[in-house]
Amino acid sequence: MTISADTLDMRRDRRPWLRRVADASEPYLYSAPSLILIIAVMLVPLTVGISYAFRDIQLLNPFSGGFIGLDHFRELAGDAAFYGALRNTLWWTGASVVLQFVFGLILALLLDKPFKGRAIAQALVFLPWAVPSFLAGLNWAWLFNPVIGPIPHWLFALGLMHEPGNILSDPNYAMWGPIVANVWWGIPFFAITLLAALQAIPRDLYEAASIDGAGWFQRFRSITLPFLAPTIAITVLLRTVWISNFADLIVVMTNGGPADRTQIVASYIFTTAFRRLDFGYASAIALVLLVLLLAYSMLIILLRQTLLNKD
Repeated sequence: MTISADTLDMRRDRRPWLRRVADASEPYLYSAPSLILIIAVMLVPLTVGISYAFRDIQLLNPFSGGFIGLDHFRELAGDAAFYGALRNTLWWTGASVVLQFVFGLILALLLDKPFKGRAIAQALVFLPWAVPSFLAGLNWAWLFNPVIGPIPHWLFALGLMHEPGNILSDPNYAMWGPIVANVWWGIPFFAITLLAALQAIPRDLYEAASIDGAGWFQRFRSITLPFLAPTIAITVLLRTVWISNFADLIVVMTNGGPADRTQIVASYIFTTAFRRLDFGYASAIALVLLVLLLAYSMLIILLRQTLLNKD
């Protein structure tokens, strides 16, 4: 059987086309397992969760599940508990991020200096980050308990309390308990990232500044902060989003009490979904929180781009 010249030419023309298609699709085939996993683990649950916000999903009601439109959001607009949780979220997130950043920066600056036993000090500083959040919350709840914990007695000895009581049950001070636990647990994140950024700064710049007579504060302001600015921006952004969604310590230590004084939006979602078993309303709250965090992230990114363009 003979093959005509025209047929051979058609086959030659087709092979480069098929090869180009194969070459173009090869990167997607390599990344396909990761994309499938992301879709299965993140996008599908996110889509289902968003759909729940517009449906009546109550596990104890066998007749629920129907489409109700914006009813959950209308109810949310008049929910005083939600607005209280939103205010608590701002206080919880702001205080935690600021304190974590300040102490993390101080630790990073200290660990950036060579001294004897620095490796051991770094291991001890980074140890809280390895403790599970549930265990950290449980331990701090015990520490704040005046029956078995020392902290109330220390505060009483310092004159900061009238008697060694449990601040977790005091509506005026209860939020400070989870904040202190969160600061202790989250300092290593800032310390690790800022220390890595500090070690990437050329030492010649500090030597030249010292020769020119610049003091430590001038070197910190003119050299350290500009080099740390990109790292600070991304770490503050990430920690703000994470802490806003972080309800483990509050659920373990106070469960949102007393009188919802420590209830944040994330813990309110947990309470609504897993205690009231109202997944539809909880999904609506979660969707509002998602929109707020996206708006915050976009604002930070736009602000950073504006500052970079000015420079």
